[in-house]
Amino acid sequence: MSTLTKLEIMPEPTGARVTDDVLSVDLADGRTISVPLAWFPRLLHGTPQERARFELGPNGIHWPDLNEDIPVAGLLKGEKSGESLRSLQRWLEYRSRGEKEPIPEFPLPPDLDENGR
Repeated sequence: MSTLTKLEIMPEPTGARVTDDVLSVDLADGRTISVPLAWFPRLLHGTPQERARFELGPNGIHWPDLNEDIPVAGLLKGEKSGESLRSLQRWLEYRSRGEKEPIPEFPLPPDLDENGR
């Protein structure tokens, strides 16, 4: 017996908007996904200028000023940010000092978790 396997094609993002409450992402297939901004704490804590500066890629959206990446696949599955509380607190501490969080290099230092945060 054979099994039909359907190839899953992920639509690319074509635009994004961030309000004080909602992240909305337009997809190439005509859909728009809207999720609560509270799902992504870095976006929630970002300034309007930081939120407005993003890069669209074939798999998702990147906010360079916030060091935040959100994949379309995760949005379609209803996934919230997977960032740990420890990582978010460290990021907020850097922000409170007016500093950018350093981007981890490999191999990762032992104090960082398996997600590099």
